[in-house]
Amino acid sequence: MIAQMVQELAMAARPAARSLAVVSSEIKDRALTAMADMLWSGRAAILSANALDLADAKAERHPPAFLDRLALDEIRVEKMVAGVRHVAGLPDPVGEITGMWRRPNGLLIGRMRVPLGVIGVIYEARPGVTADAAALCLKSGNAVILKGGREAIRSNRVISGLLAEAAAAAGLPKGCVGFIDSVDREAVAHLLSLTGLVDLIIPRGGEELIRTVQQTSAIPVLAHEKGLCHIYVDDGADLTMAEEIAFNAKVERPGVCNAMETLLVHQRVAPDFLPAAIRRLRESNVEVRGCPRTQALIPDVAAATEADWDTEYLDLILSVKVVSSFDEAVAHIAEHGSGLAETIVTADHARAMRFLREVDAGAVLVNASTRFTDGGEFGMGAEMGISTQKLHARGPVGLTELTCQKFIVLGDGQVRDSRK
Repeated sequence: MIAQMVQELAMAARPAARSLAVVSSEIKDRALTAMADMLWSGRAAILSANALDLADAKAERHPPAFLDRLALDEIRVEKMVAGVRHVAGLPDPVGEITGMWRRPNGLLIGRMRVPLGVIGVIYEARPGVTADAAALCLKSGNAVILKGGREAIRSNRVISGLLAEAAAAAGLPKGCVGFIDSVDREAVAHLLSLTGLVDLIIPRGGEELIRTVQQTSAIPVLAHEKGLCHIYVDDGADLTMAEEIAFNAKVERPGVCNAMETLLVHQRVAPDFLPAAIRRLRESNVEVRGCPRTQALIPDVAAATEADWDTEYLDLILSVKVVSSFDEAVAHIAEHGSGLAETIVTADHARAMRFLREVDAGAVLVNASTRFTDGGEFGMGAEMGISTQKLHARGPVGLTELTCQKFIVLGDGQVRDSRK
Protein backbone atom coordinates (compact mmCIF):
# COMPACT_ATOMS: atom_id res chain seq x y z
CA MET A 1 0.00 0.00 0.00
CA ILE A 2 2.76 2.46 1.00
CA ALA A 3 4.96 1.41 -1.93
CA GLN A 4 2.03 1.95 -4.29
CA MET A 5 1.39 5.44 -2.89
CA VAL A 6 5.03 6.48 -3.36
CA GLN A 7 5.12 4.95 -6.84
CA GLU A 8 1.99 6.86 -7.86
CA LEU A 9 3.42 10.15 -6.58
CA ALA A 10 6.59 9.60 -8.61
CA MET A 11 4.65 8.59 -11.72
CA ALA A 12 2.62 11.80 -11.44
CA ALA A 13 5.74 13.89 -10.80
CA ARG A 14 7.55 12.64 -13.91
CA PRO A 15 5.25 14.19 -16.53
CA ALA A 16 4.77 17.21 -14.26
CA ALA A 17 8.54 17.79 -14.38
CA ARG A 18 8.56 17.64 -18.17
CA SER A 19 5.82 20.28 -18.27
CA LEU A 20 7.48 22.46 -15.65
CA ALA A 21 10.71 22.52 -17.62
CA VAL A 22 9.09 24.71 -20.26
CA VAL A 23 6.75 26.79 -18.09
CA SER A 24 7.53 30.50 -18.37
CA SER A 25 9.10 32.45 -15.52
CA GLU A 26 6.01 34.63 -15.31
CA ILE A 27 3.68 31.69 -14.71
CA LYS A 28 6.02 30.15 -12.14
CA ASP A 29 6.33 33.45 -10.29
CA ARG A 30 2.55 33.95 -10.23
CA ALA A 31 2.17 30.43 -8.86
CA LEU A 32 4.75 31.03 -6.13
CA THR A 33 3.02 34.26 -5.14
CA ALA A 34 -0.27 32.39 -4.92
CA MET A 35 1.42 29.71 -2.80
CA ALA A 36 2.75 32.36 -0.42
CA ASP A 37 -0.71 33.91 -0.16
CA MET A 38 -2.23 30.51 0.55
CA LEU A 39 0.28 29.79 3.32
CA TRP A 40 -0.45 33.09 5.01
CA SER A 41 -4.21 32.70 4.77
CA GLY A 42 -3.85 29.19 6.17
CA ARG A 43 -1.52 30.11 9.03
CA ALA A 44 -4.10 29.26 11.71
CA ALA A 45 -4.35 25.70 10.42
CA ILE A 46 -0.55 25.46 10.18
CA LEU A 47 -0.06 26.64 13.75
CA SER A 48 -2.78 24.36 15.10
CA ALA A 49 -1.19 21.34 13.44
CA ASN A 50 2.25 22.37 14.66
CA ALA A 51 1.01 22.73 18.23
CA LEU A 52 -0.08 19.08 18.16
CA ASP A 53 3.27 17.99 16.70
CA LEU A 54 5.13 20.01 19.32
CA ALA A 55 3.07 18.59 22.19
CA ASP A 56 3.88 15.05 21.09
CA ALA A 57 7.58 15.88 20.75
CA LYS A 58 7.67 17.36 24.25
CA ALA A 59 5.92 14.30 25.64
CA GLU A 60 8.60 12.16 23.98
CA ARG A 61 11.25 14.31 25.72
CA HIS A 62 13.08 15.47 22.62
CA PRO A 63 15.97 17.88 23.41
CA PRO A 64 15.47 21.67 23.27
CA ALA A 65 17.38 22.05 19.99
CA PHE A 66 15.06 19.53 18.33
CA LEU A 67 11.97 21.31 19.70
CA ASP A 68 13.32 24.62 18.41
CA ARG A 69 13.69 23.21 14.89
CA LEU A 70 10.17 21.77 15.02
CA ALA A 71 8.36 24.78 16.48
CA LEU A 72 6.46 27.33 14.40
CA ASP A 73 4.91 30.59 15.49
CA GLU A 74 3.38 33.43 13.50
CA ILE A 75 6.79 35.07 13.05
CA ARG A 76 8.30 31.88 11.63
CA VAL A 77 5.31 31.35 9.34
CA GLU A 78 5.72 34.94 8.17
CA LYS A 79 9.39 34.21 7.41
CA MET A 80 8.34 31.05 5.56
CA VAL A 81 5.94 33.08 3.44
CA ALA A 82 8.57 35.76 2.85
CA GLY A 83 10.99 33.08 1.68
CA VAL A 84 8.54 31.85 -0.96
CA ARG A 85 7.93 35.42 -2.13
CA HIS A 86 11.67 36.03 -2.28
CA VAL A 87 12.16 32.98 -4.49
CA ALA A 88 9.42 34.28 -6.79
CA GLY A 89 11.40 37.50 -7.20
CA LEU A 90 14.72 35.85 -8.02
CA PRO A 91 16.06 35.49 -11.56
CA ASP A 92 15.02 32.24 -13.20
CA PRO A 93 18.11 30.15 -14.02
CA VAL A 94 16.27 27.86 -16.47
CA GLY A 95 17.22 28.51 -20.08
CA GLU A 96 20.26 30.64 -19.25
CA ILE A 97 22.92 30.24 -21.97
CA THR A 98 26.54 30.72 -20.98
CA GLY A 99 30.02 30.34 -22.43
CA MET A 100 29.27 30.43 -26.14
CA TRP A 101 32.27 29.84 -28.39
CA ARG A 102 32.78 29.29 -32.13
CA ARG A 103 34.77 26.43 -33.60
CA PRO A 104 36.92 26.74 -36.75
CA ASN A 105 34.21 24.89 -38.72
CA GLY A 106 31.69 27.58 -37.80
CA LEU A 107 29.77 25.63 -35.14
CA LEU A 108 28.62 27.79 -32.23
CA ILE A 109 28.77 25.80 -28.97
CA GLY A 110 27.53 26.77 -25.52
CA ARG A 111 25.80 25.58 -22.39
CA MET A 112 22.15 25.97 -21.38
CA ARG A 113 20.93 25.61 -17.80
CA VAL A 114 18.06 23.10 -17.42
CA PRO A 115 16.09 21.52 -14.54
CA LEU A 116 17.17 18.25 -12.97
CA GLY A 117 13.69 16.68 -13.20
CA VAL A 118 12.09 15.08 -10.13
CA ILE A 119 13.69 15.77 -6.75
CA GLY A 120 12.93 13.77 -3.62
CA VAL A 121 13.49 15.69 -0.39
CA ILE A 122 13.75 13.71 2.86
CA TYR A 123 13.92 15.76 6.03
CA GLU A 124 13.29 15.64 9.75
CA ALA A 125 11.82 18.12 12.20
CA ARG A 126 11.86 21.32 10.14
CA PRO A 127 8.37 22.03 8.75
CA GLY A 128 9.69 25.17 7.10
CA VAL A 129 11.66 22.94 4.72
CA THR A 130 8.35 21.91 3.14
CA ALA A 131 7.77 25.42 1.81
CA ASP A 132 11.41 26.13 0.99
CA ALA A 133 11.83 22.90 -0.97
CA ALA A 134 8.61 23.32 -2.93
CA ALA A 135 9.36 26.94 -3.83
CA LEU A 136 12.93 26.28 -4.94
CA CYS A 137 12.08 23.16 -6.91
CA LEU A 138 9.17 24.73 -8.78
CA LYS A 139 11.03 27.94 -9.60
CA SER A 140 13.94 25.90 -10.98
CA GLY A 141 11.53 23.83 -13.10
CA ASN A 142 11.65 20.65 -11.01
CA ALA A 143 8.83 18.57 -9.58
CA VAL A 144 9.28 17.66 -5.91
CA ILE A 145 8.31 14.74 -3.71
CA LEU A 146 8.41 15.68 -0.02
CA LYS A 147 9.00 13.20 2.79
CA GLY A 148 9.07 14.88 6.19
CA GLY A 149 9.73 13.24 9.54
CA ARG A 150 7.23 11.61 11.85
CA GLU A 151 7.53 14.40 14.42
CA ALA A 152 6.23 17.07 12.00
CA ILE A 153 3.70 14.99 10.08
CA ARG A 154 0.67 17.17 10.87
CA SER A 155 2.50 20.44 10.11
CA ASN A 156 3.92 19.11 6.85
CA ARG A 157 0.57 17.68 5.79
CA VAL A 158 -1.12 21.08 6.11
CA ILE A 159 1.71 23.08 4.55
CA SER A 160 2.15 20.74 1.56
CA GLY A 161 -1.61 20.61 1.01
CA LEU A 162 -1.85 24.40 0.87
CA LEU A 163 1.10 24.60 -1.51
CA ALA A 164 -0.20 21.92 -3.87
CA GLU A 165 -3.66 23.49 -3.95
CA ALA A 166 -2.29 26.93 -4.77
CA ALA A 167 0.10 25.59 -7.42
CA ALA A 168 -2.67 23.70 -9.23
CA ALA A 169 -5.02 26.68 -9.07
CA ALA A 170 -2.30 28.88 -10.58
CA GLY A 171 -1.92 26.55 -13.57
CA LEU A 172 1.12 24.46 -12.68
CA PRO A 173 0.88 20.79 -13.68
CA LYS A 174 -0.81 18.34 -11.36
CA GLY A 175 1.71 16.27 -9.43
CA CYS A 176 4.41 18.94 -9.30
CA VAL A 177 4.22 18.99 -5.47
CA GLY A 178 3.90 15.51 -3.99
CA PHE A 179 3.77 14.71 -0.28
CA ILE A 180 4.35 11.24 1.16
CA ASP A 181 1.70 11.20 3.88
CA SER A 182 3.18 8.36 5.89
CA VAL A 183 5.51 7.95 8.87
CA ASP A 184 6.48 4.42 7.81
CA ARG A 185 10.17 3.96 6.98
CA GLU A 186 9.15 1.73 4.09
CA ALA A 187 8.10 4.90 2.27
CA VAL A 188 11.68 6.23 2.34
CA ALA A 189 13.11 2.90 1.23
CA HIS A 190 10.77 2.77 -1.75
CA LEU A 191 11.45 6.38 -2.73
CA LEU A 192 15.18 5.66 -2.75
CA SER A 193 14.63 2.78 -5.19
CA LEU A 194 12.79 4.74 -7.90
CA THR A 195 15.52 5.08 -10.51
CA GLY A 196 14.12 6.33 -13.77
CA LEU A 197 11.38 8.26 -11.99
CA VAL A 198 13.33 10.33 -9.45
CA ASP A 199 16.52 12.15 -10.49
CA LEU A 200 17.99 13.40 -7.21
CA ILE A 201 17.53 12.79 -3.49
CA ILE A 202 18.26 15.57 -0.98
CA PRO A 203 18.29 14.44 2.68
CA ARG A 204 18.21 17.00 5.50
CA GLY A 205 18.55 15.88 9.08
CA GLY A 206 20.80 14.08 11.53
CA GLU A 207 23.86 11.98 10.77
CA GLU A 208 21.88 8.73 10.97
CA LEU A 209 19.39 9.86 8.33
CA ILE A 210 22.10 11.14 6.01
CA ARG A 211 24.19 7.99 6.34
CA THR A 212 21.19 5.71 5.79
CA VAL A 213 20.15 7.57 2.64
CA GLN A 214 23.68 7.61 1.23
CA GLN A 215 24.16 3.89 1.86
CA THR A 216 20.82 2.71 0.50
CA SER A 217 19.82 5.10 -2.28
CA ALA A 218 19.90 3.87 -5.87
CA ILE A 219 19.50 7.53 -6.90
CA PRO A 220 22.20 10.24 -6.75
CA VAL A 221 22.24 12.01 -3.36
CA LEU A 222 23.05 15.66 -2.58
CA ALA A 223 23.92 15.47 1.12
CA HIS A 224 23.47 18.06 3.81
CA GLU A 225 25.76 16.55 6.45
CA LYS A 226 26.67 17.83 9.90
CA GLY A 227 27.96 21.32 10.57
CA LEU A 228 31.04 21.36 12.77
CA CYS A 229 31.96 25.03 12.40
CA HIS A 230 34.98 26.84 13.84
CA ILE A 231 35.81 30.46 14.55
CA TYR A 232 39.52 31.26 14.72
CA VAL A 233 40.56 34.45 16.54
CA ASP A 234 43.87 35.43 15.01
CA ASP A 235 46.83 37.24 16.52
CA GLY A 236 46.12 40.97 16.33
CA ALA A 237 42.38 40.58 15.77
CA ASP A 238 39.95 43.22 17.01
CA LEU A 239 38.97 41.44 20.22
CA THR A 240 35.70 43.34 20.66
CA MET A 241 34.68 42.28 17.18
CA ALA A 242 35.85 38.74 17.86
CA GLU A 243 33.77 38.51 21.04
CA GLU A 244 30.63 39.71 19.25
CA ILE A 245 31.13 37.27 16.37
CA ALA A 246 31.82 34.30 18.65
CA PHE A 247 28.85 35.11 20.90
CA ASN A 248 26.49 35.41 17.95
CA ALA A 249 27.77 32.23 16.31
CA LYS A 250 27.23 30.16 19.48
CA VAL A 251 24.26 31.72 21.26
CA GLU A 252 21.93 33.26 18.67
CA ARG A 253 20.57 29.86 17.61
CA PRO A 254 22.72 26.98 18.84
CA GLY A 255 20.59 24.16 17.40
CA VAL A 256 21.39 24.84 13.74
CA CYS A 257 24.17 23.53 11.52
CA ASN A 258 25.92 26.87 11.00
CA ALA A 259 26.38 27.58 14.70
CA MET A 260 29.93 27.56 16.05
CA GLU A 261 30.98 24.38 17.86
CA THR A 262 34.71 25.07 18.42
CA LEU A 263 36.48 28.35 19.17
CA LEU A 264 40.19 28.53 18.27
CA VAL A 265 42.24 31.37 19.76
CA HIS A 266 45.83 32.38 19.02
CA GLN A 267 48.06 32.08 22.08
CA ARG A 268 49.13 35.73 21.94
CA VAL A 269 45.58 37.08 22.31
CA ALA A 270 44.12 34.28 24.45
CA PRO A 271 44.97 35.90 27.84
CA ASP A 272 43.23 39.13 26.84
CA PHE A 273 40.35 37.54 24.94
CA LEU A 274 39.22 34.36 26.65
CA PRO A 275 38.35 35.49 30.22
CA ALA A 276 35.80 38.10 29.11
CA ALA A 277 34.52 36.06 26.16
CA ILE A 278 33.96 32.92 28.24
CA ARG A 279 32.36 34.92 31.05
CA ARG A 280 29.83 36.36 28.59
CA LEU A 281 29.12 32.97 27.05
CA ARG A 282 28.56 31.43 30.47
CA GLU A 283 26.15 34.21 31.36
CA SER A 284 24.05 32.88 28.46
CA ASN A 285 24.24 29.33 29.87
CA VAL A 286 26.93 28.06 27.51
CA GLU A 287 28.87 25.10 28.89
CA VAL A 288 32.53 25.60 27.99
CA ARG A 289 35.02 22.76 27.55
CA GLY A 290 38.65 23.71 27.06
CA CYS A 291 42.09 22.43 26.18
CA PRO A 292 44.84 22.47 28.89
CA ARG A 293 46.00 25.94 27.81
CA THR A 294 42.44 27.23 28.11
CA GLN A 295 42.17 25.65 31.56
CA ALA A 296 45.42 27.33 32.59
CA LEU A 297 43.82 30.71 31.86
CA ILE A 298 40.41 29.83 33.32
CA PRO A 299 40.86 26.96 35.81
CA ASP A 300 37.19 26.11 36.32
CA VAL A 301 36.63 25.26 32.64
CA ALA A 302 35.87 21.57 32.10
CA ALA A 303 38.44 19.57 30.17
CA ALA A 304 37.74 19.00 26.49
CA THR A 305 38.22 15.43 25.30
CA GLU A 306 39.37 14.31 21.87
CA ALA A 307 35.74 13.46 21.09
CA ASP A 308 34.71 17.07 21.71
CA TRP A 309 36.70 18.31 18.72
CA ASP A 310 34.56 16.08 16.46
CA THR A 311 31.18 16.71 18.08
CA GLU A 312 28.37 18.77 16.58
CA TYR A 313 26.62 19.74 19.81
CA LEU A 314 23.63 21.64 18.38
CA ASP A 315 23.33 22.95 21.92
CA LEU A 316 24.76 25.55 24.30
CA ILE A 317 28.08 23.70 24.56
CA LEU A 318 31.37 25.01 23.21
CA SER A 319 34.87 23.58 22.85
CA VAL A 320 37.77 26.04 23.13
CA LYS A 321 41.36 25.49 22.04
CA VAL A 322 44.36 27.82 22.27
CA VAL A 323 46.62 27.39 19.24
CA SER A 324 50.23 28.42 18.74
CA SER A 325 49.86 29.72 15.20
CA PHE A 326 47.68 30.37 12.17
CA ASP A 327 48.98 27.12 10.68
CA GLU A 328 47.91 25.12 13.74
CA ALA A 329 44.40 26.60 13.52
CA VAL A 330 44.10 25.69 9.83
CA ALA A 331 45.41 22.19 10.52
CA HIS A 332 42.87 21.70 13.33
CA ILE A 333 40.04 22.77 11.02
CA ALA A 334 41.31 20.43 8.29
CA GLU A 335 41.30 17.49 10.72
CA HIS A 336 38.04 18.15 12.53
CA GLY A 337 35.87 20.42 10.37
CA SER A 338 32.85 19.08 8.49
CA GLY A 339 33.32 21.34 5.47
CA LEU A 340 30.26 23.50 6.10
CA ALA A 341 31.46 26.93 7.30
CA GLU A 342 34.63 28.34 8.88
CA THR A 343 35.48 31.89 10.05
CA ILE A 344 38.67 33.81 10.78
CA VAL A 345 38.64 37.03 12.79
CA THR A 346 41.74 38.97 11.81
CA ALA A 347 43.12 42.41 11.01
CA ASP A 348 45.80 40.94 8.73
CA HIS A 349 44.69 41.02 5.08
CA ALA A 350 47.32 38.56 3.90
CA ARG A 351 46.31 36.04 6.57
CA ALA A 352 42.65 36.51 5.69
CA MET A 353 43.43 35.71 2.05
CA ARG A 354 45.42 32.64 3.12
CA PHE A 355 42.47 31.45 5.21
CA LEU A 356 40.13 31.85 2.23
CA ARG A 357 42.50 29.83 0.02
CA GLU A 358 43.63 27.15 2.45
CA VAL A 359 40.49 26.28 4.41
CA ASP A 360 38.38 23.65 2.66
CA ALA A 361 34.68 24.33 3.31
CA GLY A 362 31.49 25.22 1.50
CA ALA A 363 31.67 28.73 2.96
CA VAL A 364 34.76 30.48 4.34
CA LEU A 365 34.21 33.81 6.09
CA VAL A 366 36.41 36.69 7.23
CA ASN A 367 35.31 38.81 10.21
CA ALA A 368 31.73 37.54 10.12
CA SER A 369 29.65 34.99 12.03
CA THR A 370 29.27 31.48 10.63
CA ARG A 371 25.52 32.02 11.13
CA PHE A 372 25.49 33.94 7.83
CA THR A 373 26.04 30.66 5.96
CA ASP A 374 22.47 30.43 4.76
CA GLY A 375 20.74 30.72 1.42
CA GLY A 376 18.52 33.54 2.61
CA GLU A 377 21.43 35.51 4.02
CA PHE A 378 23.38 34.97 0.79
CA GLY A 379 20.52 36.48 -1.22
CA MET A 380 19.46 33.12 -2.68
CA GLY A 381 15.99 33.19 -1.13
CA ALA A 382 15.19 29.95 0.64
CA GLU A 383 17.63 27.04 0.53
CA MET A 384 17.42 23.29 0.19
CA GLY A 385 20.18 22.88 2.71
CA ILE A 386 23.93 23.34 2.82
CA SER A 387 25.87 20.78 0.85
CA THR A 388 29.12 19.64 2.43
CA GLN A 389 30.09 17.55 -0.58
CA LYS A 390 31.81 18.75 -3.74
CA LEU A 391 29.65 17.22 -6.50
CA HIS A 392 27.55 18.67 -7.96
CA ALA A 393 26.96 21.59 -5.60
CA ARG A 394 28.65 22.91 -2.47
CA GLY A 395 27.47 25.30 0.23
CA PRO A 396 23.92 26.68 0.38
CA VAL A 397 21.79 25.01 -2.30
CA GLY A 398 19.51 27.42 -4.13
CA LEU A 399 17.96 27.74 -7.57
CA THR A 400 21.11 27.42 -9.66
CA GLU A 401 22.21 24.33 -7.72
CA LEU A 402 18.90 22.63 -8.59
CA THR A 403 19.74 22.79 -12.28
CA CYS A 404 22.44 21.32 -14.50
CA GLN A 405 23.81 22.29 -17.88
CA LYS A 406 23.49 20.75 -21.30
CA PHE A 407 25.55 21.57 -24.37
CA ILE A 408 23.81 23.33 -27.21
CA VAL A 409 25.31 23.39 -30.71
CA LEU A 410 24.22 25.79 -33.47
CA GLY A 411 25.29 25.06 -37.00
CA ASP A 412 24.43 25.88 -40.60
CA GLY A 413 24.83 22.52 -42.27
CA GLN A 414 28.19 21.31 -40.94
CA VAL A 415 28.96 17.58 -41.21
CA ARG A 416 31.89 15.82 -39.62
CA ASP A 417 34.71 14.75 -41.89
CA SER A 418 35.69 11.21 -40.88
CA ARG A 419 39.18 11.77 -42.29
CA LYS A 420 39.98 14.28 -39.53
